Amino acid sequence: MNALEIRDLSKNYGNFNLSHLNLTLPGGCIMGLVGENGAGKSTTIKLILNMIHRDGGSISILGRDNVTEMQSLKEDIGVVLDEVGLPECLNRRQVGNIMALTFKNWDSDYFEALCVKLGVPDQKKFGEYSKGMKMKLSLAAAFAARPRLLILDEATSGLDPVVRDEILDEFLAFIQDEEHAILLSSHITSDLEKVADYVTYLHRGRVAVSGAKDELLDTYGKLVCGRSELERVDPALLVGVRSGQFGCEALVKNRRAFARFHPELAVEPVSLEDIMVFTVKGDAR
Repeated sequence: MNALEIRDLSKNYGNFNLSHLNLTLPGGCIMGLVGENGAGKSTTIKLILNMIHRDGGSISILGRDNVTEMQSLKEDIGVVLDEVGLPECLNRRQVGNIMALTFKNWDSDYFEALCVKLGVPDQKKFGEYSKGMKMKLSLAAAFAARPRLLILDEATSGLDPVVRDEILDEFLAFIQDEEHAILLSSHITSDLEKVADYVTYLHRGRVAVSGAKDELLDTYGKLVCGRSELERVDPALLVGVRSGQFGCEALVKNRRAFARFHPELAVEPVSLEDIMVFTVKGDAR
């Protein structure tokens, strides 16, 4: 079963449109949702959670409609948003006690173990935490509720590299069976390269790039060459071009096809960040 299916999703704000969004997150997988500020990531998450009304399309979570069946879905969805919403007067243990009364699948032992692992203070009040510490507690609570789908908005931002790696390991452990999945909105593309199975890149309310991460990284390539060499290349083989004082860079749509036309030009591997930057900012000739 797919954990999440979005079909032809639209939302009109007047000065911003989320237009005909389609994506599928299979069970047992992590999808990275990326894009610049204002691209539509947070709007998409709010629509998935039925926090705002959609203007068109459909959203299915674990095979159930997210509007008519959201009440039955609440136990199966864990959420961590960029703006953490826990009461600032509570300490870690008090948060755990309240969550135990709220979620029928709450795992107190797992919550405490994660908090200790992540260095979350026991008696300090939530309002006294740093942003990174607030995120650690929120992540521990999301995991301990034992959901089937985790929806995370910038959940690794504000964390130091060591803790980020620990959290990414928890993500991978969470999806070991096909009953669990994660939708991870993040600006940190290096995190997505480590753990994501799929990546969807939003730009100005539309899907600019979407697919299996390994296929994207294997298909695209980066050409670094001089202006005279670039002028010999058919623009149809490229996504975007950036020219500088010392030469040119271009994103190649399909590096194997490119090699058949231009075996004399070397094409380098790309990162997810390369794909994003060239797709949006590369100036086609």
